[in-house]
Amino acid sequence: MVSREKIHAKRMYSRFSVKNLEARRKVPRQISFEEINNIPLQRRTNIRSLAAALDMLKSMVQRRVKEGSIRSHSNALKPFLTDENKKERLQFCISMIDQDTIHSRPMFNDMYNYVHIDEKWFYMTKVSNKYYLHPEENEPMRTCKSKRFISKVMFLAVVARPRITSFGLIFSGKIDIFPFIYKEVAKRKSKNRVAGTLETKAIENINKDVMHNAKPHINVNDTEFLEEAGKDGFDIRLSFQPPNSPDLNILDLGFFRAIQALQHQKAPRTIDELVVAVEDAFNELLYKNIDSGQLPTRLNCDPVVLNRATSFLQTDHMEGYIVNFFFVMSGKNQGNEYLK
Repeated sequence: MVSREKIHAKRMYSRFSVKNLEARRKVPRQISFEEINNIPLQRRTNIRSLAAALDMLKSMVQRRVKEGSIRSHSNALKPFLTDENKKERLQFCISMIDQDTIHSRPMFNDMYNYVHIDEKWFYMTKVSNKYYLHPEENEPMRTCKSKRFISKVMFLAVVARPRITSFGLIFSGKIDIFPFIYKEVAKRKSKNRVAGTLETKAIENINKDVMHNAKPHINVNDTEFLEEAGKDGFDIRLSFQPPNSPDLNILDLGFFRAIQALQHQKAPRTIDELVVAVEDAFNELLYKNIDSGQLPTRLNCDPVVLNRATSFLQTDHMEGYIVNFFFVMSGKNQGNEYLK
């Protein structure tokens, strides 16, 4: 028989244990900025390593993440910028500002007189895809010989900004897109075709022979180019995007991504199907998407200019978006002094 004193003591101990546990839960450990900042970044790449550095349980660290005391961050490598790259980036961003409005109400150029030309690889499929399935549906099986060598084709796209012409017609801005492919007669038969069949193959190595000895970049003041570009009353000039600056690439930021999203819905299996899928995506893309695709480049010009020039905040309305633009207050000559 257990005595009444032991039962009473056991009940009192359990009550105090529950109260102490509740007290510990009500006062969680606070993590200060200095405590986190003093831990090297390489020890903050996962919960286990961070918990060991803080001398805490993993469950406690996970709670702090959910509460917001610790913030998760995905960090990507960025291209290294030399001093010359930084100057070219600033010069490119300043050239995007209409110099006639810089002393009154600074605005970006409307870019109606620009034609953007760029190339991009389009792949047959992606290494990782996301699908929405029924609970009773089997998961799809996708295979290839090597994930490092997925079939691809390079395309050269020529695009301008959409506009309404003087005749009231809508110009979509899509000029054309050109695949780098060639036709070759099959020398041997296979299970897919007989010998002598005309096959479509992608040009994997884009060299001078493919470009007909044309240089990829020439001087903007090249005499031969200016002479040809000035014929028949035209005034065509070259303007290169700054190197190591994917954040300022107009076509990559919006246009090519939109085409890729439409192209992957076709699920091509051959080079011919891939070419048709990309061309159909190019034709199906709405002109509104092309126009709004130029917005990220203008927004990315802001931090580039802010690092080197005085700025002020101005609100502008464009395509239904409320955008905060930071513009250069210094004059054209002052901005060019840094670029010398």
